[in-house]
Formats: sequence, C-alpha cells, structure tokens
Amino acid sequence: MPVVFNKEIDDQSVLSVWKIEETEEQLLAGLQLKQHELDVIHSLSAGKRALHWLATRVLLRTMLNTTDYIDCQMDEHGKPYLVNSDMHISLSHSYDYAAVIISKGKQVGVDIELIKMKIKSIKHKFLSDVELAQKQIGDNTNGLYVAWCAKEAIYKWHGKKGLEFKQHIHIKPFKLKDEGSLQALVELPSGMKELTVNYFKTKDGYMLGYVVSP
Repeated sequence: MPVVFNKEIDDQSVLSVWKIEETEEQLLAGLQLKQHELDVIHSLSAGKRALHWLATRVLLRTMLNTTDYIDCQMDEHGKPYLVNSDMHISLSHSYDYAAVIISKGKQVGVDIELIKMKIKSIKHKFLSDVELAQKQIGDNTNGLYVAWCAKEAIYKWHGKKGLEFKQHIHIKPFKLKDEGSLQALVELPSGMKELTVNYFKTKDGYMLGYVVSP
C-alpha cells in the first residue's frame, strides 16, 4: 500500500492518500491492535469495510512515523481522535483509497469519493436551489462531487452532530477545476463562519476535499 499523495499543507498539517493493495492480514501485520480494536474489525463485513478501517490506521501510523501503539478512538459524535495527544485527525476512504489528514494546531476534515453518475439522483438532498443554480455544480458530476466532498469535509472538521449539509453549509460560487479551492459559509451554533475548502480530482476518477482551520 504505497503513499500516492502527500502534501504538507502548513508547518503543522499534513494530508496523505494511500492506495490499498494489501490483504487484511498484511495490514494487520503493520499494526499493534488491542482486543477492542480486533472486535471492531470482526464486527465489520468481510472485504472493503475491514480493509478501509485497517488502511486508515496503517496510514496514520506511517504519517506519525512511530512504532509505538496508537490509541485512535471515536468520541460520542463519531469523530476520531488520538488518546493522550494534541494532534487533530480526520479519516476517509473510498473503494481503493484511504486518506488521512493530521494537524497539531488546527481542526481538520477530509473526504474522498469515487466519482459516480448516480450522485445526480441525490443532489437535491444535500444542495440548496441556490447552489444547484450555480453552473459549475448544477448538472455537472464533477462539480457535484466537489460540493459533496466540501460539505463532508466541513462536517468532519466541525465534528459534532446536528450540522445539516443542505441547511447549514452553503457553497459560494467558484471556478471548477481539476484542482482548486472554494469558500463555504457554515452556520455553527457559535455563529456564521467562512471556510476555505481545497479539492482535487485524481487521474483515476476520485474527488478529494479537505479543510484545515482553527
């Protein structure tokens, strides 16, 4: 499972993407897992779900460059965190890829998705009419995935339940490219916040979006 993409976002934050080519056994060999983690793996269906869980943890270990046990848990909102560490993390996976973003001083969120035409059938569920009226989103599959990945990354950045994609996260007009950025307004309990979301499309048809912000 090689790292196929690695980016130092700033002096505290790094994003990496790993292509999953190993078996469960090979991934397990690269980890130190305790019984509660093995129980999680056994509860997952055979195939991609277990591979995804393992791959994000192996990538996390690689990025942290440590042989020590990494205690990665989920809080009550489902947001991953590292026990006894001030590092912020976000995990994502889709089909053949795993993505992890880490930061020492900022909240982070990442999402990777395999681009599929079927997103057009659900676009009204996560985009407002105002967003759908934007020509770069509308009926453009790539634009729809940029918007989805952006909203998912923001949701993970926030890390708390109750944030609705359609109601609380608003994508401002942007110029659609294979790699670019956009601005989004987010209605948080503490008030409105504007975030920058960076995104890129891979050569083999995946879209990735990420957020790094205090």
